[in-house]
Amino acid sequence: MNTLELVSRLRTSDASPATLEALRITADRLCSEYPYMSPEQLAIEGHAWLRRICSLLDRRLTLSQHQEVLSLAGTVSLLIGCVEYDMGRRHEARATQRAALSLGEVAGDADVMGWAHEMAAWFAITQGDYRGVIAAANAGEFVAGHRSVTVQLAAQKAKAWARIGDRREMEKALDQGRAILETLPYPEDVDHHFVVDPSKFDLYAMDCYRLFGDNERARVYAEEVIRSSTDMDGTPRKPMRIAEAEITLGVVAAREGDVEQAVSLGQRAISGERKSLPSLLMVSGELRRVLADKYPSEQQAAAFLEELQALGR
Repeated sequence: MNTLELVSRLRTSDASPATLEALRITADRLCSEYPYMSPEQLAIEGHAWLRRICSLLDRRLTLSQHQEVLSLAGTVSLLIGCVEYDMGRRHEARATQRAALSLGEVAGDADVMGWAHEMAAWFAITQGDYRGVIAAANAGEFVAGHRSVTVQLAAQKAKAWARIGDRREMEKALDQGRAILETLPYPEDVDHHFVVDPSKFDLYAMDCYRLFGDNERARVYAEEVIRSSTDMDGTPRKPMRIAEAEITLGVVAAREGDVEQAVSLGQRAISGERKSLPSLLMVSGELRRVLADKYPSEQQAAAFLEELQALGR
């Protein structure tokens, strides 16, 4: 073929713009259902749509369409990896995260690459690898630049520094995340899992101040997280965030001597249907330590500690 024929072929496609738009809408819908849909159902839907997206690669696509299909596949893969990790399927989640990173690299999609590194940071923090969190966050910041994901990468670093015990670096990372967040437009869909809004950043600040024993700040952030994660009629819109906030309030109550309130909040947090097991176990571990240290002979505390042990199993 001569040059004109080659260029003409690159511009032709078997996929209509309407098809790609429908796939974009579907990918966004799945990501927005993450906070409340059961992980099993979301995994089934995610895999089904990923197969549909990838089937487009067998068609004749323009270069830009090929890139967009790879980006969509990367986004849905990220979601599937998050859901797999929520269910405790660690090895599958790790493989999916790596696949998503590879798709992002091939597509040249900085958002997909950034969120893939953020997932690696999340995996590391729930497994106690705090230096690994910082390394993954730095790698994500390098490829993502000035984006929403960069705010969450800074927050993951702050959480890691808090667990290491370095308050100065923790505050520095929180300040970095806030500074970027303030320059970004308010998101159109705050339920989208791969978007950071101010209330999500409050969740990370809450985690950091709880770890440093700053009870008053931790309480204020926890109450705000619960408020912003609940609809006007009292329906929980983001149950996983609410559970972490309830654990935080439980930790504060235990530190202040109210073991009954601490246990009640802890039980409410772990009884919800929509859970991210690794994150919930990590946060509830702090409540377990406070109760075991301060109330070793309290029957209520002992019963709750058994519930936590069963959840871990």
